[in-house]
Amino acid sequence: MKQINIHDLVSCHSPMDIGNEGVSMVYNNVRHECNLYNFFFAPRGNKRMMELGRKITQMYLNPFDRIIGIIGAKDSGKSWLIKGMFPGIQTVEEDDEFDILNMPLLNSEEVGFYTPKTFHVDVRTAKKYVSLEEIAEAVRHVTSQHKRVIVEHFEILYPALKRNADLLIGIGEEVIVTRPSLFGPPPDNIAQIAFSSLIYRKMAHSAEDLFGYCVKDIPRPDYHRSDIRHGFAINYQSKPEFDLEEIEAKILDIIRQDLPIVPYDEEHVKIGDYLMHCTGPLMHVESTGKIENFSLMKEFYYEPRFNYYVVAGTVGVKHTENETDEEVNKIEIADEPL
Repeated sequence: MKQINIHDLVSCHSPMDIGNEGVSMVYNNVRHECNLYNFFFAPRGNKRMMELGRKITQMYLNPFDRIIGIIGAKDSGKSWLIKGMFPGIQTVEEDDEFDILNMPLLNSEEVGFYTPKTFHVDVRTAKKYVSLEEIAEAVRHVTSQHKRVIVEHFEILYPALKRNADLLIGIGEEVIVTRPSLFGPPPDNIAQIAFSSLIYRKMAHSAEDLFGYCVKDIPRPDYHRSDIRHGFAINYQSKPEFDLEEIEAKILDIIRQDLPIVPYDEEHVKIGDYLMHCTGPLMHVESTGKIENFSLMKEFYYEPRFNYYVVAGTVGVKHTENETDEEVNKIEIADEPL
C-alpha cells in the first residue's frame, strides 16, 4: 500500500488526485477557484481598515500563500490593512539604512531556528539601500522554505521577481482583492486603478469632515458612518432637524475659502485654525479648495430595513438631472470594442 504524505493531502483538489505522479496542484476551493476579483469600499478610519484586513484574511487568504502583494499610494492605509490581516507582524517602515539592512527578510539565515514564518518588506523604501534583484532573491529564498512574505509596493518588485503574488490587494478609493492566475491581472493593472482613484477617497473624507464641522453645534441623533462611491453616507437613528440646503451652502463656502487641511496627530486634523477629531488624519486633500464638485443630497433618505435616516454627499463627479440616487453605486464594467 502506498503511504500518503500529509503534503499530498493539502496539495490536491480532491482525493482522486492523490497518487498522480508528477502532478503538482495547489490548495483551492470554490471561492478562490471561481473568483476573479472583489471590491470593497476603502473604509474611513484606521480601525475600520484593520477590521477589513481581518475579514480579507478570513475570506481570501490561502494558508499556503507565499507572496502577499500590497499596492497603494503613500498614506492610503496599507499598513493598517496589513496589521488587520496579520496581527503582531513585525513591519519595517522606517526610512533608515540600518533598519532596512537589518530587516529579518534580508537576514533570514542569521536568525537561527526561531526565524519568522511571515516576513514583511516595503519595497519603495528598501530599494533606496538594496537593489531590487537582492530583494527579489531574498523573497525567492524564504518562499522556497515555505514561508510567507508581505510585499508592500509589489508593482515595483514584480519586474525583478518575475512572478505574480498569490494574493494581490490594491488600495485606492476601493480595496481590490484578487488571486492572479497566469493570465493576470498584472500588478500594474491594479496599481493604475488604485493610484488614480485614491483622490476620490481623499476628497470624500475631507468633505465628510467639513459636514461634521458645519453640524457640530446642532443637536443630532446618534449615528454611524457607511460608504458610497465617490462620497460619504451618515446614518442617523432618527430624522435630524437641520436644513440640508443650508449645510451644503456652508460647506461650499468653506471649499471656496481654500483652507489648509493639516494632520495634527493620530486622532486630530486642523482645518484652517479649527482642530477637530478625525479617525484618519492622513486621508485628506491638502486644502478644502481641492474638493471638486461637492454636492449634498437634499433629502433624508429613510432606510426601512434598518430604520435609520441617511445623509449622503458626493464629490468629484457632476450628476445629471435625470440620474437617480440609486445610480450612485452603479457598477460599470466597460468592454473593449471588438
